[in-house]
Amino acid sequence: MDAIREQLKKPLVIGIVAFFVGLIFGLVILGWWLWPVQYYDAAPGNLRTDLQEDYMRMAIDSYAQTGDFLKAKQRWDEMGKGAPDILNKIQANPGQAKPETIAAFRNVVLTAALSGTPAAATAPAATPAATPAATQPANATQTGPTLTGTPAGAATPTTGGSILRTILPILCVLTLLLLIALGVVFLLRSRGQAAGGPSTPAQQAQEAAHSAVYTDYQTTGEEPPMAQFMASYKLGDDLFDDSFSIDSPGGEFLGECGVGISETIGVGDPKKVTAFEVWLFDKNDIQTVTKVLMSAHAFTDDTIRQRLAAKGEPVQATSGGQVVLETATLQLVARVVDMAYGEGALPEESFFDNMIIELAVWQK
Repeated sequence: MDAIREQLKKPLVIGIVAFFVGLIFGLVILGWWLWPVQYYDAAPGNLRTDLQEDYMRMAIDSYAQTGDFLKAKQRWDEMGKGAPDILNKIQANPGQAKPETIAAFRNVVLTAALSGTPAAATAPAATPAATPAATQPANATQTGPTLTGTPAGAATPTTGGSILRTILPILCVLTLLLLIALGVVFLLRSRGQAAGGPSTPAQQAQEAAHSAVYTDYQTTGEEPPMAQFMASYKLGDDLFDDSFSIDSPGGEFLGECGVGISETIGVGDPKKVTAFEVWLFDKNDIQTVTKVLMSAHAFTDDTIRQRLAAKGEPVQATSGGQVVLETATLQLVARVVDMAYGEGALPEESFFDNMIIELAVWQK
């Protein structure tokens, strides 16, 4: 958990996580569920095979009624590369269409395809009321079935589709701007780290923890602890809350321990921490044991000390000082490796500028 929390403090990791979250949100929720893609104005060549056959039969019937070879050629071209196969299928199974009508349609479209001009001589005999569309007066009305409007099987525009087309470009632009901003922040922080070390209080605290020296219990003749951790705080790390998992040498989970902010003093940012909680959880014990490490000012203030006593035994923090916490099967020694008080308008020695606490755990 601590490793994940530490990774999430890095801008690059946040940017990558945000990118994939946005991708999932955009594709799955918006694109596939809320506003799925709606197709419209589809060409006949994009229809299903059975609908393409229906379209071809209507084109044949329309040509038989009107003799409009230009329209017949246009509809043939709209069918695309699969038009010959569809026409062969209709010729093999004419249904209600006359074979000579199908043959005339085939002749006119194939002749036009080869020569580039339609063969008017091959048009079938039309009804007396029908004249070719190319020679009809402007106010004449064609008879017989015609193919107008949206082809069968094509979806019509929807309000959701219009909204989607409007919002998606905006979302893409916002995502791009967010990624650019995260990249700039990452570069600035990287330069700040390269020039003058860690740029945030949390990173400074981690660097201090890595530089701290663990107690070597073997040199003092004591049994070495089962686990050792280093919790580090720096003024400005308002979310400070270090926790660690306690596992046996065989990998069995035994409990957890950690250090967090217990009490602050004054107002404004950053928070002025006047007391820390050191806690120990044992999976074999029903109670979590807690002790409170307090500043000199908080420890000598009866009101603050009594209020914090409800959280755990109050202890004044001193450099090198230690407290012991015990549960049913675990023992923890918390040692103050380093500490310093902050300066300002608040009372002397009332809040910490930094604090490093070593946590050593033994199994009883």
